[in-house]
Amino acid sequence: MASGDEGPSSSPHKHTNRLANERSPYLLQHAHNPVDWYPWGKEAFEKAKSEDKPIFLSVGYSTCHWCHVMERESFEDEEIGKILSDNFVCIKLDREERPDVDKVYMTFVQATSGGGGWPMSVWLTPDLRPFIGGTYFPPRDHGRRPGLKTVLTRIMEQWQNNRPALESNGERILEALKKGTAVSANQGESPPLAPDVANRCFQQLAHSYEEEYGGFRDAPKFPTPVNLMFLMSYWCVNRSTSEGMEALQMTLHTLRMMALGGIHDHVAQGFHRYSTDSSWHVPHFEKMLYDQAQLAVAYITASQVSGEQLFADVAKDILLYVSRDLSDKSGGFYSAEDADSVPASGGPEKREGAFCVWTASEVRELLPDVVEGSTGSAILADIFIHHYGVKMQGNVNPEQDPHGELQGQNVLIVRYSVELTAAHFGITVEKVDELLAAARARLAEVRKSRPRPHLDSKMLASWNGLMLSAYAHVGAVLGDKDLLERAVQAGNFIKKHLWDAEQKIILRSCYRGDDMEGNSSTVQYPPISGFLDDYAFVICGLLDLYEATLQTEWLQWAEELQLRQDELFLDDQGGGYFCSDPSDHTVLLQLKEDQDGAEPSANSVSASNLLRLSHYTGRQEWLQKSQRLLAAFSDRLTKVPIALPEMVRALMAQHYTLKQIVICGQKDAPDTASLLAAVNSLYLPHKVLMLIDGDADSFLCQRLPALSSMTQQGGVATAYVCQDFTCSLPVTDPQELRRLLLDGTTDAQAD
Repeated sequence: MASGDEGPSSSPHKHTNRLANERSPYLLQHAHNPVDWYPWGKEAFEKAKSEDKPIFLSVGYSTCHWCHVMERESFEDEEIGKILSDNFVCIKLDREERPDVDKVYMTFVQATSGGGGWPMSVWLTPDLRPFIGGTYFPPRDHGRRPGLKTVLTRIMEQWQNNRPALESNGERILEALKKGTAVSANQGESPPLAPDVANRCFQQLAHSYEEEYGGFRDAPKFPTPVNLMFLMSYWCVNRSTSEGMEALQMTLHTLRMMALGGIHDHVAQGFHRYSTDSSWHVPHFEKMLYDQAQLAVAYITASQVSGEQLFADVAKDILLYVSRDLSDKSGGFYSAEDADSVPASGGPEKREGAFCVWTASEVRELLPDVVEGSTGSAILADIFIHHYGVKMQGNVNPEQDPHGELQGQNVLIVRYSVELTAAHFGITVEKVDELLAAARARLAEVRKSRPRPHLDSKMLASWNGLMLSAYAHVGAVLGDKDLLERAVQAGNFIKKHLWDAEQKIILRSCYRGDDMEGNSSTVQYPPISGFLDDYAFVICGLLDLYEATLQTEWLQWAEELQLRQDELFLDDQGGGYFCSDPSDHTVLLQLKEDQDGAEPSANSVSASNLLRLSHYTGRQEWLQKSQRLLAAFSDRLTKVPIALPEMVRALMAQHYTLKQIVICGQKDAPDTASLLAAVNSLYLPHKVLMLIDGDADSFLCQRLPALSSMTQQGGVATAYVCQDFTCSLPVTDPQELRRLLLDGTTDAQAD
């Protein structure tokens, strides 16, 4: 079975349903429920039609805490299982495999219940039209909340006695949603004015900013890298204003407090999903690939902007975690690690955070070494306990622990600067750094022996695209060859395992245990075709990989994928892109994602991709498509730009126009490397970088004939900086190039 780590168990199961034949770790978690589950697909739809039964659609993902709870309480319950199997066609869906289906029914649930989330429970007619929806249901009535058993009984009664009203009500809501979710531009409409939209976006973020610990609400607090990246772009074009300085201060303070907080795993690196409190202390412990990817980029960008080593260290720290714990030997990246695991002390029950937390006595036992020369003959544990806020009774507020899973436990959080800890114990800062690093390494070794949380080993094209960008960015800024090599490995993985070269389509996902040696015989299941975010995030990753390695093959493939994206998802009439293939009639709403949330919206990323590609290929139609896309989202950008900070960045890039930085030189020569290092040391949100090595037949020279006239000066690597068809005089000195890029001070000449 080509599954995650949910392989066949040694104990025989009382029940096995057809989900046992699936590859999604989430579906495999339900393969032994006493429920007659079907995966989303033709077989289930035909059964619902032939037996004229309503469909019960249950949607979640493998690291979703409340999905585990509902499975344990309801889907493992024999009585509920029988009611479901006898009266409904039951479909289980992994939202990460089929985000298109998830979005349609989540839109319905949010519109009809005022909230949303996972697990999502929706009841559909045999022709897939929703009529009732909700999220988590307890198994039996609980206070004023009806239990799943009661809900199922009521729906069965209504289906028998009141079906026309159910169906017409669902139909009416669906029609309203079709109108309400439409996003399109009128003929000839222009995008809104970038400075106005950016100012409003800044004001809305400043209004929701929490000053003490950073972040954009009190609690729960999410990392939201899209907000931080917007603020750094905003600072870039408003450096001399108080608003620009405030934007930068908000970003750096938020990133600093997150790095010190418990949301950051101080022992084994990486970031948890979100913080349950306002001080970034007690997290929800799952770790998602898309968070690591975007936060690595945000931290390395903060290091470029501020010059602070802390931010670069955190970016490297994140990639160390991903390389070690979320990487497949084929070059791909796994999706997530769960929040829950079995405690090291034993017992069958999984607990949130068990893998990550520590008691004070454990820390004392593990770190007994006496620290020479310290005040009061301190031991290593004293220094660690002081620095990371460890308490004998545990440091988790009971409010942050509603189920009592963290009683007596400590979530590590940096309570003092290294300087203060050094002063407290009368030792040097260097010594404290060394001692804390040794202590963390010792705890990391101990953690390896604890039962690990579930790993979702599904590899998604979209999230692999985000991670590709992260390795490319961090590798380029730090000049780190190992990271750039890992980025190239990821690019090769996507091309080999997530690209169907015959049909010219990206595949949504592949799985650990698939034949990664390239034998096609292992594709025993119909693969899921990629969605808009798969194309957009991979194209962005390829453009970042080109800028980091200057290997033209990645640029060529990005161009090919963009052409394919246009064919599959472009809305010719209204501008922008649909999230999924408009020809798939099982997806009832043609949606265009209009929110940059935990991940950026694929339309936001596409707006930037089109702009960058138009500069690399000379294709003016891509510039026009980008403008039309931004015009389609004009209403949302104007009224609530805070919902689309990534798209506001694309709008700003259009307005301020991209600089083309052209380096003429031999790729691996030291003088070329010096010029590239000067470019990569700066945060330049509005640029494209290209290398010309004197080959007139190269991809870039063929697309952009003007490049052929740019040559090395005096036989050394030379840079040209062009904007609006005007180029600077040639520059050969890295410091002069840096100055030119920062403030434009050198004589310009017409091209």
